Amino acid sequence: MTNWLPDLQSQSGPRYKAIVACLAKDVAAGRLSPGTRLPTHRDLAWQLGVTVGTITRAYAEAEKRGLVLGEVGRGTFVRAAVPNAPPVPRRDPGGADLIDLSYNFPPHSPENHVISEALGELSAEGGLPHLLDYQLGLGHPHHRAAGVAWLEQFGLEAEADQLAVTAGAQHAMLLATAAATRPGDILLAEELTFYGIKTIASLLDLRLYGLTMDEEGLTPEGLDAACRSSGAKALYCIPSLQNPTTAIMSEERRQAVAEVCRRHGVTVIEDDVYGFLPEPGPAPLTNRLPEQGIYLTSLSKCVAPGLRIGFLKAPAAKLERITTAMRASTLMAPPVMAEVAARLIADGRAKRLTQWQRGEAQARQALARRYLPAEGLSTQPDAFHLWLELPEPWRREDFTAAARRRGVGLASAEVFAVGRQPVPHAVRICLQAAQSRAHLEQALDILGDLLRTPEATRAPIV
Repeated sequence: MTNWLPDLQSQSGPRYKAIVACLAKDVAAGRLSPGTRLPTHRDLAWQLGVTVGTITRAYAEAEKRGLVLGEVGRGTFVRAAVPNAPPVPRRDPGGADLIDLSYNFPPHSPENHVISEALGELSAEGGLPHLLDYQLGLGHPHHRAAGVAWLEQFGLEAEADQLAVTAGAQHAMLLATAAATRPGDILLAEELTFYGIKTIASLLDLRLYGLTMDEEGLTPEGLDAACRSSGAKALYCIPSLQNPTTAIMSEERRQAVAEVCRRHGVTVIEDDVYGFLPEPGPAPLTNRLPEQGIYLTSLSKCVAPGLRIGFLKAPAAKLERITTAMRASTLMAPPVMAEVAARLIADGRAKRLTQWQRGEAQARQALARRYLPAEGLSTQPDAFHLWLELPEPWRREDFTAAARRRGVGLASAEVFAVGRQPVPHAVRICLQAAQSRAHLEQALDILGDLLRTPEATRAPIV
């Protein structure tokens, strides 16, 4: 029998519910393993200074919730967890031995147990019922306030009534683009951009216009020329750790871009999904455009993709269309997941997960610098991915095919290209996508070998 003693000082409400909440928390954290025999009703009542009836009620509630199992004559035991279902593959593996670095997925953090803890707390506290109903609007005020607190860490200036809780960043992109454009409009974007916006543009019947780029991302001169020639009134961009090139706009560049957008009346959709990584990072571009900027991010990269929780900040003039787009798409972000996210944000657990992801990204970037040549490499010390312009004689399609034959998946530059500008012979390599650093080293060793000693890149002409 364990000497388990719940810490009731950290809980509020009826004593029996507080005992159940502590029990759920300790089970979720692994402090109470399946099969552990709990103290008898009388012993625990004496140690806590409560009645035996309180313990009886607590154990009955815990059994009803599936936390424990009472056996007559033997006692009360922590219930064994329901066996896990077979894991769902993160993506189509394309072969048993493929190390797929073509998707910008975060690795699994050893801190992920805090999400289980939060779910256990929520269940034990009886907070689920009110989160299982429909929620209209742009999210519960409590969840929107949590979003404000989260985004303040990354320099965003916002109020809760400006914020929408979304089902991830891709959903936020859809809402923002639907609010800023009409079918047939031109949407400006970097000439190499995240392919998710290309899908949204196709869905909403928009024409993408690619903007010239340099080492800091899109250029103010190119943006100004595009605004004059196209008449476009909306821009999608990724100012921090641009996807795919990893470019970061300086403060001066952001100010210049904001001035061009202000002059032409352009609404900026700022995708800041990687903004948590640079430390310290530049302030969001949309801070400079309070009436023209729509900012979006999510917890997918820094906490967990399966939460499907993102945040979108928009000026009042755009909120009505964002609300309409919310109703037309998902109706609401999942309230249970929004509550979990709010709890993780409030007590600092989300920040711990973020710090781990940042540290892991830095370690993997250091590995990449050991295995890959510096020439042609564009990256940042804390980026999830890197951009590699290929040396002669490699062409992008040949290199990705050769890498795949040797067990490494990559994303070729044409996936990101906008418009009909020449596409560079380059690839994006997603370092975080490898399941472990050992897998990443294996993949990087293969890529380094290919770059040093190219295969014959095309069949002989007969």
